[in-house]
Amino acid sequence: MNIYKFIALLVLTTFLMGSSFAIVKLGLPYSSPLLLATLRFLLAGAIMAVIVIAFRRPHPTSNGSWIKILIIGACQTAGVMGCIFLSLRTITASESSILTFTNPLLVVIFATLFTKARYRTYQWCGVVLGLIGVMITMGAQVTIQIGLIFGILSAVFWAVATLLAKKWGVLFDTWVLSAYQMLFGGFILLLASFLLEQPFFIVNRTSIFILLWLSIFSSIVQFAGWYYLLQNSDPGKTSAYLFLAPFFGVLTGWALFDDPLKLSLVVGGVFIIAGIYLVNRNFTAKDKKNLRDKMVDDKSLG
Repeated sequence: MNIYKFIALLVLTTFLMGSSFAIVKLGLPYSSPLLLATLRFLLAGAIMAVIVIAFRRPHPTSNGSWIKILIIGACQTAGVMGCIFLSLRTITASESSILTFTNPLLVVIFATLFTKARYRTYQWCGVVLGLIGVMITMGAQVTIQIGLIFGILSAVFWAVATLLAKKWGVLFDTWVLSAYQMLFGGFILLLASFLLEQPFFIVNRTSIFILLWLSIFSSIVQFAGWYYLLQNSDPGKTSAYLFLAPFFGVLTGWALFDDPLKLSLVVGGVFIIAGIYLVNRNFTAKDKKNLRDKMVDDKSLG
């Protein structure tokens, strides 16, 4: 892939990931949190379902396969997004984004405990750095707000969903899995909205714009862009740039809400970003040497 195209698409997708926290917070005065999440993913899931049906992407043929998609949707869409939307009622978009994007650190821990996966020393160093960052971020809080708990739970659900998708994802077409896990997760969120809150949605130009942005850009475009990157570049190298998402989350929270850039948030965020980078990077010293040798050879040929 052309390097300029790679950089542009990478910045776009991670910006959409990170900025969605601030956009959600903008929408909370116009909607109850779970209903806003419901509408976002029912709309995004329905649009993608129409697309995968129109393009005749291969669909599951057994009840067991549909149940697996339902479980992934319950974790990835209902669990992760429900907790994010609830967290934003009491904490800033910056804090929520930083806590949510600790999920790569939890993936290492959960995979080691439950799947007997093995990780390299530098990845465990990344986990330690990330956990230190979480403690720094939370340690400066005078009181533990419920939003912090929801922020951590969103990361837990995301880590679980990642492991389930890794285990079952090979059974499904990527676009079909994405469409229906969002759709199923949206219906679960709808039920949760009626059971756990007093749902409301104020219809005006601002609320409709926010809903469409979250559904189309922060869901469909973000997903399509990210998977295009993973399929057309080195997945390990690309995943290492996930650290940009919480960076954009903090930046947009500051720009839109004047979220205070407290020292604890900045220091904790740096630790977490460094941890995410170490956990996701997959280049060994040998890889780097081969890459340098190739660059030297290319220059000599030029």
